[in-house]
Amino acid sequence: MPVPLPESDSEDELPPAWEERATNDGFVYYVNHQTKSTQWTHPRTGKMKRVSGELPLGWSKQVEEPTGKIIFVEDATQRKSYTDPRLAFAVEEAPQVVGELRQRFDAGTNALQVLHGRDLSGKIALITGANVGIGFETARSLALHGCEVIFACRNESATKEAIEKVLAEKEAAGRRCKFVKLDLASLRSVKEFARQVKAEYKRLDYLILNAGVFALPYSTTEDGFETTFQVSHLSHFYLANLLAGLLDHTSRVVVVSSESHRFSLLPNDLSESDLSPPANKYWSMTAYNNVKLLNVLFACELSKRWKTRGISVFAVHPGNMVSSQIARNWWFFRLLFTIVRPFTKSLQQAASTTIYCATAPELNGFTGLYFNNCYVCDPSGPSKSERMQQSLWTLSEKMVERSVNQEAL
Repeated sequence: MPVPLPESDSEDELPPAWEERATNDGFVYYVNHQTKSTQWTHPRTGKMKRVSGELPLGWSKQVEEPTGKIIFVEDATQRKSYTDPRLAFAVEEAPQVVGELRQRFDAGTNALQVLHGRDLSGKIALITGANVGIGFETARSLALHGCEVIFACRNESATKEAIEKVLAEKEAAGRRCKFVKLDLASLRSVKEFARQVKAEYKRLDYLILNAGVFALPYSTTEDGFETTFQVSHLSHFYLANLLAGLLDHTSRVVVVSSESHRFSLLPNDLSESDLSPPANKYWSMTAYNNVKLLNVLFACELSKRWKTRGISVFAVHPGNMVSSQIARNWWFFRLLFTIVRPFTKSLQQAASTTIYCATAPELNGFTGLYFNNCYVCDPSGPSKSERMQQSLWTLSEKMVERSVNQEAL
């Protein structure tokens, strides 16, 4: 339960343990030193602020040698301060309205065009399924623009081949790519992967939950769950929660879903057998459509739970029947994808919406939205059901907890 904030004569006054700061590009954010968390909104008013991108006349920014901290110096008096002088001129932003977002890109835009002119040096992205298809183009595009990319993949040799392709294209970009083994069909692997990432990295800027499977014959994982469900949802659910401590108000989570979520047959009252069905109730296309709805439901619920931390969460549709290795499990779908290839997006185009949601500055402060063709889109009615969102979260928690506890025995 939230702790009541102490009374104050001014609603704009910060509570104890809070500090106001500003990013280089003028977005004001708030640091809670007690909980070691950050958020975009004022802890009392819930409002957002902006400042000028430039320091006031007569001020400069320096790095304090003993501590490495940023300090601000008034040139005339040489007075030094840790407080950004721009904050004295902060102004409240008008509430953001989704409909006011300007569409800068469309279905024909590719990922590198979205990133044109952007320098992502110092940023860190973690992408599941980054060694092939849309995941690879997402990873490649970010790396070419200066981002460090963690390839979270199961197949080490295939991933190293993918990284070699980036190296051959641009050596510096390839050196920013790193393989860390992750098998989404194993919650034990997810836990070990998260442990390795947290041991090596202090933060993540972009968590891109991209991996998924399509048209699988019925099978179960080592944890006893139907494979499509675990690989495409449950393991991502577990992973996001394990890595929560590496995310802050500048971080974004992108969950790759599909327009196929509109064809889900899941009931409003979810049960474990609906999520992870037995063999006699399994059909590969239904399983795929259902898990794509789970992706949107999960993104919506996660966005609400992490909103106070300022973390933006988006679900995206990359494109219809994009020619990637997702269709590799059944010859009929391989043939179908080959036939429609001239009429669908390229892999670069398919990666554009993921890249846009991860990096677009105009999306600061937005969360819980569904995107198609680099623009906000209304998802299906069931995906907006708070009852289904909360039920999925509760069931996912129970399934993970039961499996992890059995593993510990």
